[in-house]
Amino acid sequence: MALHKVYLGLGSNIGNRKRNMREAVEYMESMVGTVTRQSALYETEPWGFESPNLFINMCVCVETPLAPRQLLEATQEIEKRMGRVGKSVNHEYQDRIIDIDILLYDDMTVDEPDLKIPHPLMKERDFVMTPLNEILKNK
Repeated sequence: MALHKVYLGLGSNIGNRKRNMREAVEYMESMVGTVTRQSALYETEPWGFESPNLFINMCVCVETPLAPRQLLEATQEIEKRMGRVGKSVNHEYQDRIIDIDILLYDDMTVDEPDLKIPHPLMKERDFVMTPLNEILKNK
């Protein structure tokens, strides 16, 4: 079975943020594949909306047998199990217990209404690029 190398961005700004990150990584190990690398945790300002709650962000590299659509479904299921309700509507972001974005999937490009790989906004977001570059340079 072929394994795919995927990079995911994680963010949390409510609840026990560090525990949320650990829990999300544990779910990934059981539902997505082997987490081969993970970045440090970065505390960042909210992006795209106002909130008094700072985010903790990190990136992980996972080797997974899942196809892109299956990966999206698995990450959304992890978000749901951790208590996240709904995604942003009309690009109106809000506080969240966990957010998991698919950043890169091998060298693949996917352009579907609800799944875009590489992530179209990642290069605009330091909170994605800083931890992503950390694990990309250590591969």
